[in-house]
Amino acid sequence: MVASVTPQVSASRQPFALKDCSLIAIATGRKAFTLAELRDHLKDVTLDSVYHHFWGGLLGARFEEREFNNDFAAWCRHHLYELELAEQLAVVDPGEHRELEGLRREVLDIIDERLDSSELAHWRRAPRPFEFIRSQLVIFATGKTLQQPTDLAAVLPEISTGSVFYHFIDSRRRLEDGGDDFSFWLAGFGDEYQELRNSLDNIDPFFASLSQVRDDLARLCREHCGINAHDRSKG
Repeated sequence: MVASVTPQVSASRQPFALKDCSLIAIATGRKAFTLAELRDHLKDVTLDSVYHHFWGGLLGARFEEREFNNDFAAWCRHHLYELELAEQLAVVDPGEHRELEGLRREVLDIIDERLDSSELAHWRRAPRPFEFIRSQLVIFATGKTLQQPTDLAAVLPEISTGSVFYHFIDSRRRLEDGGDDFSFWLAGFGDEYQELRNSLDNIDPFFASLSQVRDDLARLCREHCGINAHDRSKG
């Protein structure tokens, strides 16, 4: 992933420029037909690819709920028919890792444990390979600027899922504290919004759709700002 925004180092009551984003998928040319091959590629594939296979699916067009939360788990289940391994990989939470290298290491440890426990797992060949993809984040302005927290409460129900991804997920790689852009901005308004920031911090974006995350963000902000869902102020 490529982010073109320099991390902020302190919060202040500056206007909040709402941004949107999309992902451009880029083939790496790496393919794995067996679990051992997956492990070998995963050891040294670019970290942008690790990021993509955990987070990239959130921005993709989907017509049904995701069965698994990352591409590694989905491939192991549907193409290697490794149900137990898929379930182990599915519960890996990338939000628990400040560094992508740690996330890579956790996935490798799970795969190595499976390979150590089964000779069959080494040579079982999938009919469809796992293709390693990396992605580039493209960021663009929405033209919307927020001045006060009440503006955020009003606009959140209608922002795009790309905006949710950029400000609530990708921000965790940009900000020094690993948090989200909304909480960082709210910190500039003092202790009045500390409770709201704590509530936002409890949202786990990985095990929900971006639209669900948006709904949770909007609900918490409206509740804190005393805005009725049917009486949104204009931001």
